[in-house]
Amino acid sequence: MFQDITINKLLDIRREKRDLILVDVRSPSEFKDATIPGSINIPLFNDEERAEIGTIYKQISVQAAKERGLEIVSAKLPSFIKEFAKFEGQKTVFCWRGGMRSRTTATVLDLIGIKTLRLHGGVRAYRSWVIETLQNIEFKAEAYILNGYTGAGKTKVLRRLLEEGQPVLDFEGMANHRGSIFGQIGLEPNNQKMFDALLVEQLLFLQQSPYVVFEAESKRVGKVVLPAFLTEKKEHGIQLFIDIPLEERVRNILEDYSPWEHKQECIDAFQIIKNRIHTPIASQIEKDLNEGEFESAVRLLLEYYYDPRYDHMAMKYPADRKMTVKVQNVEDAVTKVQQIIQGKLNVFK
Repeated sequence: MFQDITINKLLDIRREKRDLILVDVRSPSEFKDATIPGSINIPLFNDEERAEIGTIYKQISVQAAKERGLEIVSAKLPSFIKEFAKFEGQKTVFCWRGGMRSRTTATVLDLIGIKTLRLHGGVRAYRSWVIETLQNIEFKAEAYILNGYTGAGKTKVLRRLLEEGQPVLDFEGMANHRGSIFGQIGLEPNNQKMFDALLVEQLLFLQQSPYVVFEAESKRVGKVVLPAFLTEKKEHGIQLFIDIPLEERVRNILEDYSPWEHKQECIDAFQIIKNRIHTPIASQIEKDLNEGEFESAVRLLLEYYYDPRYDHMAMKYPADRKMTVKVQNVEDAVTKVQQIIQGKLNVFK
């Protein structure tokens, strides 16, 4: 018989066993909405089947829904089991609240000799654990905040630092959003549930680190909101202002956004801020976007919209917590930021 495990037991196992396979047996749309990070999706029912069973449950009876579910599962059982057999290692299955779908899956797998654990309470229990952890976590690491004008390559620097083994929190990566009006172009942003799940796992992983590096995001990144303790840590952290030439900033933005592949999305996003820009400049930006003159459009957006807003924001940080890092490109920024963190460079402005 399969074994039920709690969230805490699951966390213990994940720390001890690198080959643990987490399997979300909910429908693809449920999985896409939010799941436990690192999980794979082997759905017992697809979205259409789940909707059909739900309708029967509401309009006819619980028993009728169970019988229809059994018919569907019986027909797909061989292929369903083969999917599980593809993955070696200890498997833990879960659904929304540790109910019928995960119980059925664990029972069937156990009968054919695939030993399986089942997460008690499912995704709902995991979500409760995430919320409670974020509310109570003690995160004392000293914060180094990557700051600078739009296009300074802060996210690139952050991810290069991560590759170098530095303790990094990549909020934009967790949100799958670049944190601006144009931030979701070419991306599919995560919702708050998925962001929180990714965030809490990173916070726990870095909890013993003496310092952490992250980008100077606003409280909101796309669809998600940062916890108050992180926005407060940002305000009191060491601000590293990356000063990089305008031409390099334009190049970084063009590389990140590939506006030629998302022309209409760029035009639509611009309409949101158009009225905040002096009319002749706004008209030129709109013309450039429509005609595919993206380099010119980006340069004007930086000079007449993003840079003035940033100058106003940067004034609030006290001088003794600010450091200007003058660089030529992202590679130069990575080197100098690491030197600062390691105490090898101490140039204040």
